[in-house]
Amino acid sequence: MRILKDNCVGLIIDIQERLLPHMFEKETILANNEILIKGLQILDVPVLISEQYPKGLGVTVEPVKTLFGTFQPFEKVTFSCCDDKAIEAALRQTSKKYVIITGIEAHVCVLQTALDLLQSGFIPVVVEDCVSSRKANDKKIALARIEKAGGIITTCESILFELTRAAGTDAFKAISKLVK
Repeated sequence: MRILKDNCVGLIIDIQERLLPHMFEKETILANNEILIKGLQILDVPVLISEQYPKGLGVTVEPVKTLFGTFQPFEKVTFSCCDDKAIEAALRQTSKKYVIITGIEAHVCVLQTALDLLQSGFIPVVVEDCVSSRKANDKKIALARIEKAGGIITTCESILFELTRAAGTDAFKAISKLVK
């Protein structure tokens, strides 16, 4: 099944000041999220952002925040984004089928969101090189569980080129520059 850009929404989960420094391969995760977000913007894919209890965990890190002209994250205290009424409503309002997920932590908020999205009729597309946990094994087990439940696991470059569909376009040229 092909994932088409017109049927996608991005969901950036909890890439926050007091969480990111403790993540496995944090520099790679941050760099890949920047590439993915820029690519989704080039492709006009809408993106939602969540923040888990920002009073305690800080706000979204500056390198991610600065990629958005208007930055309006959804604050939540639930682990699953789907358990937050505002985020769940925003996802439904997009009328998109595929939810491209990045963020932290893979075995908590990303996992629970992906499982709930499946239950709600969405198809989660988890970008493996854009999610992390403090421990590599927690991420590995969470991704396996998501895939077994019916979610799609992909990489940043793979999803961007799948959404682009063809070479020779302005979008292809811009995305090619991003991933080099």
